Amino acid sequence: MTVGFYSPLPPARTGVADYAAALLAELRRRGRVEVAPERCDAALYHLGNNPLHAAIYRRALEHPGVVTLHDAVLNHFLLGQLDESAYVEEFVYNSGEWSRDLARELWRGRAASGSDPRYFAYPMLKRAAGRALAVVVHNAAAWRAVKAAAPEARVVEIPHLLETPALPSPTGTARYRERLGVGPDAFLFGVFGYLRESKRLFSVLEVFAEVRREVPGAFLLVAGEFISRDLERAVEPLTSQPGVVRRPYLPGNEFWLAASAVDACINLRYPSAGETSGTAIRMMGLGKPVLLTDGEEYSGFPEDACVRIPAGPAERESLRRHMILLPSVIGVARAIGRRGAAHAASRHRADHAAERYWELLCSLVS
Repeated sequence: MTVGFYSPLPPARTGVADYAAALLAELRRRGRVEVAPERCDAALYHLGNNPLHAAIYRRALEHPGVVTLHDAVLNHFLLGQLDESAYVEEFVYNSGEWSRDLARELWRGRAASGSDPRYFAYPMLKRAAGRALAVVVHNAAAWRAVKAAAPEARVVEIPHLLETPALPSPTGTARYRERLGVGPDAFLFGVFGYLRESKRLFSVLEVFAEVRREVPGAFLLVAGEFISRDLERAVEPLTSQPGVVRRPYLPGNEFWLAASAVDACINLRYPSAGETSGTAIRMMGLGKPVLLTDGEEYSGFPEDACVRIPAGPAERESLRRHMILLPSVIGVARAIGRRGAAHAASRHRADHAAERYWELLCSLVS
């Protein structure tokens, strides 16, 4: 059997590319896997909201196979791929004729799609999920979204895999903190990844300013590429405040240095696209406590293995309290991190994920 593997891969600056590279290596231990072949016995397509998935999306419709949905909302992807007429028709195909006026309204207001919950409430999965021979998702929220769009679809939940690279030495990590201007006794929070509106940067940065007045030894690393220059300009006054360290997109080696250097990770996402954060899994694997937005996407995480921050009006106060608690009470951060690492090691092993994928792909040609 030859498996066709269709996904962005490094050096593409996406979490999907990193995930795909780790999965590809594991799948190749089990059989023949070719990247983007013209023909194959079973195809595995990775879909997300990045424009890099455009050709993959079209091929998945033309030559059905297994589709992995890294985002369980494709509305934003389709906004970037279609003109107004085609977008409206696709929206109606997904939601019904009643939604035609709403579709036009959403198209015309698409500049706000990164933060307006309405764009997340209409996933537009019907075509991709309906054509697929099977759909892989990473969490219960995504499973439910696919079933709502395509009730007859075969949906398989495979937990997001945990990469296990060679990690930097304690000496290398300490030197990296020094380069950032963060001393050994300081407490360093980190925000990583593609910096978009849904990562709640305004809330995080404004709350951090309050926290630092109570915990002067607190620092915040903001590392990643902004989705737009407009968003970057809007948050610049906040990223320039005392204690905030700004870094651009971090390539592989530096990412793992930075991840090892922080004491806790802030990984809020609201509105959510039904995704499981690869950054959250990585950080849990390193034994770092992760503060994340509470939701169905993370219902499989043990309650004591992460810090759940409610979405909505309670978000800021909860975030503030926990950002003060972690550096102030000895042992709390480490204990949460240890429990998170144990969960990641048992539930998110890359070889276990690859075995599930391989069994699924084999079932299509048996």
